Amino acid sequence: MAVRAVGALRAVRTTRAPVTRTLIVLCCLVFAIGPAGGLNPAHGSGDALLAAQQAYFRRWGVIPAELFTGSARAALTPATALFVHGSWVHLLGNMLFLHVFGAMTEERMGRVRFTLFYTGCGYLALVGYALAHSASDQSLVGASGAISAVLGAFLYLFPRARVTSVLPFLFFLPLRLPAWVVLPFWAGLQWLAAGRAGQGPGVAYLAHVVGFGLGFLFAWVRHGGPGRRGRRPGGAVVGAGLNVTHRSRNADRE
Repeated sequence: MAVRAVGALRAVRTTRAPVTRTLIVLCCLVFAIGPAGGLNPAHGSGDALLAAQQAYFRRWGVIPAELFTGSARAALTPATALFVHGSWVHLLGNMLFLHVFGAMTEERMGRVRFTLFYTGCGYLALVGYALAHSASDQSLVGASGAISAVLGAFLYLFPRARVTSVLPFLFFLPLRLPAWVVLPFWAGLQWLAAGRAGQGPGVAYLAHVVGFGLGFLFAWVRHGGPGRRGRRPGGAVVGAGLNVTHRSRNADRE
């Protein structure tokens, strides 16, 4: 596993978006090694595997009721939770969106700034969710807060980029629409869903909303002004769907 990881990380350094590729590789490796993937026999099976998953989420995920207690370990969990996912669907959905929107955003921002932007906005998105649900003891895992920030920044930097979206309520008919139509629509759905979300296990829609807003604000402050916006991209950006998270009994997914 270690040899393969080194080889994968060497390969992504040669791409035009090495940070985006590295983040995808790291999330996939963490998932494969941890109990959520069910691939490591060391975590057992059946009830033992479920217990290992719950302990894993509580150790590395954000627990809002513990985040503001002054514990140094709890303060680090919004960073570690960005690399933990609860299922294959959760992981692949998030990585798809990161792959589609991360490369162009990274190229526009630069590697170092994009790295700080991704981790910083992801951390703050989880903290924002925890502030709104400070009594919850449900663990929160996933990179969607950070990826939502990438979507927000992409909207400001490349509003006219064409995004191919598959909408369930239109019988999964693929439509090519500009980012300024697709991404605000997606953010609006997250906002509406956040208003109906309860305290129990499920999707942390509020983290999506916070991340999206932070990403757009960052791009506006850092790249705003005449002549500073990104150029209209020549190729189409291909996306799929508008909801990349799902419910689970083990942990909130964001």
